[in-house]
Amino acid sequence: MKNLFFYGTLRHIPLLEIVLGRAAAEITFTSQELKNHAALAVAEGPFPCVVNRAGAVTKGLLVEGLSDTDIARLDFYEGSFAYDLRDVMLSGGHRAQIYFPAPGVWTTAEPWDLAEWEKDWAALSCFAAREVMDYFGKYSVAQVGKMFPMIRTRAAAMVNAAQSKHGAGTLNGKVDVQQIDRVYTNYFALNEYRLQHERFDGTMSGVLERAVFVASDAALVLPYDPVRDCVMLVEQLRMGPIARGDGSVWQLEPIAGRVDPGETPQEAAHREAAEEAGITLKTLEKVGEVYASPGDSTEFFYIYVGLTDLPDKSTGVSGLHTEDEDIRSHLMSFDDLMSMVDAQQAANAPLVLAAYWLARHRDRLRLAPPKVTPDIT
Repeated sequence: MKNLFFYGTLRHIPLLEIVLGRAAAEITFTSQELKNHAALAVAEGPFPCVVNRAGAVTKGLLVEGLSDTDIARLDFYEGSFAYDLRDVMLSGGHRAQIYFPAPGVWTTAEPWDLAEWEKDWAALSCFAAREVMDYFGKYSVAQVGKMFPMIRTRAAAMVNAAQSKHGAGTLNGKVDVQQIDRVYTNYFALNEYRLQHERFDGTMSGVLERAVFVASDAALVLPYDPVRDCVMLVEQLRMGPIARGDGSVWQLEPIAGRVDPGETPQEAAHREAAEEAGITLKTLEKVGEVYASPGDSTEFFYIYVGLTDLPDKSTGVSGLHTEDEDIRSHLMSFDDLMSMVDAQQAANAPLVLAAYWLARHRDRLRLAPPKVTPDIT
């Protein structure tokens, strides 16, 4: 049995419960201090590392009587963050081990604050930890580390889901999820569910088997110049048409990209406009917050029309090489956009939705073109 001292995110008891796989009532822990060490935030993520610092005191949690299985689970979780165990002596005379960062991995910043982290990141971190610990005994630490950015992005989507505005007037019935199997995971994931749900007559359904494509939330924006009365579309290769056998696999669509952890959909829209097309949006007009295909996918879209200036020189080929993006931008008059949509020549649902929204609001937007700085709140 071993004793460990936690100075960072595992001081958050719900997260500790997830990692250890048991309830707080089954865990022996007390508040302790470690002298001559400081817990510092790191620039690379919302978590701390501990460093030697004379005179500093680090507050933390001493967890006692950890089994070999507990340590294996902790090593699996912490291993994704490049931490190793070392022996320390705590202020109360207790000997314990602590997770130290590998040298040179993290860039330290200001002192780390647990309350601030809990406010901004605790819910996301718990969602991410549940997925990480589902892989315990199935994948290596290295494999989970490679997948971790997308694990956090999927967790961010679950945090966003708690703030969804839709659902008024629909049944708020019981759903009994009996089993979830993750049959595939990499950049995206595929889950298989066994569940029952309440029916409209008040009875429960039989046990159903369903598969769900697990993706991230995405921000999509159709740039519109109200002075020139034109829009920008981007063109790129898409896997959906390839897999379906479509003869047109390069698609015209709005600018789009996933909403990263800690980022608002509006911030994502502004960022993607700069990355994919090299343009700066002045303001965002909300078009819709919708599921892409609620019958079989978690993918959720925040769709906007972004007001901006679109001179002829704004077109070209762009995209992030680090994400293997090869994106060509096009300018199109509003009339040409609507002709394309009305002729069913646009195969991208968010583009069609944004185009019809623009048709309804175009007169208002042209009456008072924006002359303000970008709003990303």
